[in-house]
Amino acid sequence: MDLPSRKARHFPATTRNRAAIADVLTRILPTSGTVLEIGSGSGEHALYFSGKFPDLMWQPSDPDPINVQSIQAWAKSAQHPNLCAPLSINASDVLMPISVANAVICINVIHISPWDATEGLMRNAANLLPPGGPLYLYGPYRIDGAHTAESNATFDQSLRQQNSNWGVRNLEAVIAEAERNEMAFVERVEMPANNQSVIFQRS
Repeated sequence: MDLPSRKARHFPATTRNRAAIADVLTRILPTSGTVLEIGSGSGEHALYFSGKFPDLMWQPSDPDPINVQSIQAWAKSAQHPNLCAPLSINASDVLMPISVANAVICINVIHISPWDATEGLMRNAANLLPPGGPLYLYGPYRIDGAHTAESNATFDQSLRQQNSNWGVRNLEAVIAEAERNEMAFVERVEMPANNQSVIFQRS
């Protein structure tokens, strides 16, 4: 892999969590087709997962032009044939620049976006996925209304100070929104650093 340009951003959390996330994705992703990643951020997850799952087309996306440039820089350095050019997508978009996906993943997004992004994510996943297609979410959650760790409570407070529309979501509210959009809750997997993998399936 060539060295990426200075436009390539590095988010340390991606390096720390990518292997654990890949272990879960190995169980749930289809053997072929397109994986749409909503909120790809720096593009480091897309780079890693496109190398980890070479039989899947990996479609990164992000609404931030700076992140789109970073995704492009990482992709250019690696030249993975299954890593698509990034799309500009906001999870709450009504019209999507993609018509179908075989899986959708969204990592560390819904707590740093307004609730309508979660609503849009569920609506769009239901429209894009075939029956049985997986939606994978990763991040911190409240469970039964309570934080899973004191560090998550502190993190939640800092998020809400930055933006009153942000914050660690109640898992039950996320599941309810998914079910309103014919996305069935499948399982929750405890992850390192007090995060959760939450898996849904298109009904």
